[in-house]
Parts: sequence; structure tokens; C-alpha cells
Amino acid sequence: MNKKTIHKPTTSFKGLIGWIDERLPFFSFIKKELGEYPTPLNLNYLWNFGSLAGITLVIMIVTGIFLAMHYTPQVDMAFDSVEHIMREVNYGWLIRYIHMNGASMFFIVVYIHIFRGLFYGSYKSPRELLWILGVVILLLMMATAFMGYVLPWGQMSYWGATVITNLFSAIPFVGDSIVTWLWGGFSVDNPTLNRFFALHYLFPFLIIAVVGLHLIALHTFGSNNPLGIERTKPEESIPFHPYYTVKDLFGLGIFLLIWSGFIFFAPNFFGEPDNYIPANPLVTPPHIVPEWYFLPFYAILRSVPDKLGGVILMFGSIFILFIVPWLDKHPVRSGRFRPFFKLFYVLLLLTCFTLVWVGSQQPEGWPLFIGRVATFYYFFHFLVVLPGLSKFECSLPLPVSLLDIETGKKEKHS
Repeated sequence: MNKKTIHKPTTSFKGLIGWIDERLPFFSFIKKELGEYPTPLNLNYLWNFGSLAGITLVIMIVTGIFLAMHYTPQVDMAFDSVEHIMREVNYGWLIRYIHMNGASMFFIVVYIHIFRGLFYGSYKSPRELLWILGVVILLLMMATAFMGYVLPWGQMSYWGATVITNLFSAIPFVGDSIVTWLWGGFSVDNPTLNRFFALHYLFPFLIIAVVGLHLIALHTFGSNNPLGIERTKPEESIPFHPYYTVKDLFGLGIFLLIWSGFIFFAPNFFGEPDNYIPANPLVTPPHIVPEWYFLPFYAILRSVPDKLGGVILMFGSIFILFIVPWLDKHPVRSGRFRPFFKLFYVLLLLTCFTLVWVGSQQPEGWPLFIGRVATFYYFFHFLVVLPGLSKFECSLPLPVSLLDIETGKKEKHS
């Protein structure tokens, strides 16, 4: 006769939480992955930006849901519904300013997160898929932000949508059909606004799904660290909580103060005055400028006189990030131990800032010339500099382990 199996709690939780956790181990999962998760003991504040991006995403979704309750995706009412939110909905102005400035803060955090990964080699084996998922998140963010920028239905929203969607017409044979399909007709009109609103609402939840995969990939091999050295001993790690939760909370406090500064003292700092004018298909703004976080790609687009070539380079500037793990094959991860890599990395940063400025200028004269030079170096850096340094650059001596940082014990690595 078989004895009846008795299930006993396997966790340290008590009461109702323990009862739930025995049947659905949610709290055990949180404790393991967010509390006891072993983390390198030498992470600096640049590692805060991953958690800041996640928190910003949640805030953007929550504020977006409340805005959607009062927004009307119809060309004759969209602009007025935004004004209704600002003037008549209780704290509608605050929700909108949080959401509007949150887009810029989100991109600032993610761009810093990406450039941190580029400097410290967080894309190298075995974290290639972690990096690729991060680039997918960036692409989804760009699509979400573009469609969201169209929703206020101001002058810059309308003409920005017209210009950007028209880029697909450069694709041979099928380009015009794609543009018509995106518009839902033969011009940017009510069907375009409706589908952009629906997709803008949907995409953040797709981002959450990819972020989940991103976290799974991160926890599979653990976080990289400023030295780029893999942990080999248990004492080289510390629990994520409380050491890094406290650090993240401090960084979050500073971040929210900066975000609040824009919300309450400069809410339109990142905006365009023309977007407070209702969309008018008969009046073209003298200078159509996208949001600042698209300016580098806009500059690359305009640096090529051929429309198709500009579109290829613009999308190529993003898709080239997917293959960075295979372009940089240098055995040393961290840029701290690669002197020539440091110099070229600074040059890449200056190039990106230059492209931001060029994208905000008229495509003529010196700005156009500087934009072409910056575009050339951007691709030169990834396609020539990184593979070249992988073969010829000698690195500085590396620490033997994370525990030997203070003792100065190092090994030669070239």
C-alpha cells in the first residue's frame, strides 16, 4: 500500500505568504533573483542605469494608461483632447508632463546604459544574446516614441509622421505600397492616427516582455563588472540586497530630482514650439526636426544625397549594434585596460554628440559637411577600428581576480 505523500513547505516564509509561496513560489523567486542574486563586488554607479530604465518604463506605462483614458485618436479631436487633459483633467498637466519628459529621460538612461556596455565590453562572450536583446529593446523604444510623438497631432507631429513614413518609399518596387499600408490611405490621416495610437499602447508591453528575456539572459551568466573579469570564487560576489538595492535607491533619488526639475521648471525643454499649433496639411513648417533622441540618425539620413542610401545608412547605424560582439574580438573586455580603445571610444562619443547637433541644423553648408564626416567615422569605428584593435592592440596588465584589486596583484595580458 502506497503511503500518501505529504508536501511540506520548502521556504522560510510563514503565514499567508508561506502558504502562497508553497503553491506558487513567487516570493522565493523574488528572494533568489532580486535579493540573494550574487553580484560582483565592484560595480559602480554606471550599473544603476539598468534598474533606472526599468523603473522609468513602469512609470511611462502607468502615466500612459491614464492619458489614454482621456485621449481621442481622431484627427479633428486629438489636439483638443490633449488640451483637455492639460486644462480640465485633475492633475492632467502633471501626468502629461511626466509622460512627455519621461520619454527623454528614458532615452538618456538607455543611451548611457548602452555606452557603458560598449566601454566595459558587456557584449562579449558569453553575453552576446544579452546585448542583442538590449538592442531589440532600443528598436522597440524608438518605434514607440515615434508613434507617441504623432499623437498630440500638432504641426511637428503631423509633418514628422509624413516625413518619416515617406522614407519607406525609397525601397525599390514595394516602397510606395508600404507607405500606403502604413498610412491606411494616401496621406497621413485618421487611419494613421488610429493605428499609431493602438501600436503606441501595445509596444510598451512588448518591451516588458523583451526586458524579461533580457533579465533572464543577465541572470544566466551574471553581471559584467568594471574590470571585465569573470568571478571564480564565491567571495568575489555579494548579495544584490541590501548592497545594490541601497545604491540603486540613491541613484533613483538623484534621477527623480532631475526628472522633477524638468517637469516643474522646464516642462517644454525637450519639446518643439510648433507642436502647440494644430496640424495643418497645407502649411509646412520651415524646419522639420524630430525629437532630440532621433537627431543622430536623422543627421545620418541627411548626410547622403541619395534617398535610398540615406535610409540604408540610417537603419544600418542601428543594426550595426547587433554585430558588435563579433566585430570586437579582443580578449580583454574592459576598456580600462585598453589605452587605444579608450581614445577611439572618446572619439565615438564626440561623434555621436556632433550628430545630435548636426541633426538639429539645416542640411547645408558646414553642418552638412560635418555631418558627413561624423557619419563616416561612426561606421569606420565599428567596421574598421574595432576589428583592427582586436588584432593589434596590446592591453595593460589585468588583475588576477576581483579580490586582488587592492593588493595590486596582476597578470600580464596582451
